[in-house]
Amino acid sequence: MEDEGSRGRRPGWVNGEMFPFTSRFVELNGHLVHYVDEGQGPTLLMLHGNPTWSFVYREVIRSLRDEFRCVALDYPGFGLSVAGAGYRYLPEEHAAVTAAFVEELDLSGITLVVQDWGGPIGLSVAERSPHRFDSLVIANTWAWPVNGDAHFELFSRLMGGLVGRELIQRFNLFVNAVIPAGHRRRKLSAAEMAHYRAALSTRERRHASAVLPQAIIRSRAFLEDVARYLEAIDALPALILWADADIAFRDRERRRWQGLLPNHTDVTLHGVGHYLQSDAPREFADAIRRWWPARYAPMSRQGSEARP
Repeated sequence: MEDEGSRGRRPGWVNGEMFPFTSRFVELNGHLVHYVDEGQGPTLLMLHGNPTWSFVYREVIRSLRDEFRCVALDYPGFGLSVAGAGYRYLPEEHAAVTAAFVEELDLSGITLVVQDWGGPIGLSVAERSPHRFDSLVIANTWAWPVNGDAHFELFSRLMGGLVGRELIQRFNLFVNAVIPAGHRRRKLSAAEMAHYRAALSTRERRHASAVLPQAIIRSRAFLEDVARYLEAIDALPALILWADADIAFRDRERRRWQGLLPNHTDVTLHGVGHYLQSDAPREFADAIRRWWPARYAPMSRQGSEARP
């Protein structure tokens, strides 16, 4: 069956009450990219991880759109976006598409809101165009190589190996197992799970989700570049918004962020799982709302190097 998103129309399985936003589509480098653009005010660019899509931010957007312009896109192959021919679904490719998206919409004064793979993807974009970004919200993510760290390497080799990829592509394992495990405060409804399953409803669509686990260690060069050029944006005001019951990211990663971002405010969401923007959306939104008026203007970093 032809993907309705490929025609630039929202599929009928998207529930308008659960996702009460206008679906927009833009052609970028041969891909059809779905996004939402809600509200007015300072721009929040919200980037998702694996295997979610802009749907994961829906309650946060609903809460903040009266005060902020909330922009959230789906990477090609995720959500309602459709990848063009030859796309490999690698994080560096997602970063290139996201960079093109920022340029196409001419976004500026951006507060980057990232979680999971959204971290390295979004920070790579910000490093290339630091003049477009004003502040950061770092939520359970990373931005450096993790090769040699048994916690990440074991997961990458298991889920990114032949067996793991087959389980993801045949049985939608990341949706059916990882998304529920990433919620600790609440259990997702059947309707919510249906939205994640429908977005990756075929073996072909699930290839996008199957690529990223092995990229945790195979995309070392990309992650090295993200870490190398972080100095281009590390002086920006940052909110480190951390869920302490995450199955993926530990207190060790949070402490590293605290050392990397000197102008940070630290907020911990206790008992919250990996998908914190969905597990505790009210607290997630309230943390941004409280931090916003107290954040200070970005410091000038003369001589800092943007990514080429």
